[in-house]
Amino acid sequence: MRGTPLARQALRDVTLSIAEGELVAIIGRTGSGKSTLVQHFNGLLKPDSGHVFVDGQDIWQKGVALRDVRRKVGLVFQYPEHQLFEESVASDIAFAPRNMGLADNAVDDAVREAMRIVDLNYEEFAERSPFELSGGQKRRVAIAGVIAMRPKVLILDEPTAGMDPRGREDVLGEIQALHDEHGYTIVLVSHSMEDVARFANRLVVMEDGRIVMDGPPRNVFERRDELVEIGLGVPQVTDLMAELARRGYGFPTDVITVGEASEALLPSLLAASGLARESDTPCGGVGR
Repeated sequence: MRGTPLARQALRDVTLSIAEGELVAIIGRTGSGKSTLVQHFNGLLKPDSGHVFVDGQDIWQKGVALRDVRRKVGLVFQYPEHQLFEESVASDIAFAPRNMGLADNAVDDAVREAMRIVDLNYEEFAERSPFELSGGQKRRVAIAGVIAMRPKVLILDEPTAGMDPRGREDVLGEIQALHDEHGYTIVLVSHSMEDVARFANRLVVMEDGRIVMDGPPRNVFERRDELVEIGLGVPQVTDLMAELARRGYGFPTDVITVGEASEALLPSLLAASGLARESDTPCGGVGR
């Protein structure tokens, strides 16, 4: 709380540039400044010092309309399904473009396009109540409501929080498709090392309001001890492969996804399986 003994500086000496087309994950323990940082990106929070630029323009410069900034940079909050309130899926997705002043036919086009992008069939879901949907479907409706504004950048704050494994996979798959197939610049706030290892091409690690690491996931996860020291860690599969290497199995230690681990382990498992089949063959009457 500013001006009181409870006041604290949430961000410190942060310099960060995100290029068009990147899929960046921001990770850090609770209270590290992740959510505070991304809420500066579209003007929900105003910095006490420093500048925020979108498309090369200082968003707090006199004459800049924050409404236009928020059309370019869409933000999906944690648990966005809690913000659904309209009677139908289509009406909920239409809320933002309608409040932007778009004509009815343009609003309908935006809703249909957004539903197509998040893989919600218009005929099947448009008139359904969002409150009747599964958790994953509700979250996709919420994401569609932001996509309907046709932003260039999509920020997702803990998009899989509280979801079951199936729902997590569905939502993460949609995020991957938004980046790979539809060209969105994605900023993903997460505490899941497994998720960011699979989907991000760049990791930004925050601690105490500062950026302490920034680089490709493999490079960041090489600094395991530093991550552990600040309350994070590496993907579980990375720890597994490191333990196997310590036990002399000769596996690579820079593995960060289950897919990579499968590729590294499969030849050895097949070889071991072949040896096992050979050893099961009776020889010289032994074991009969």
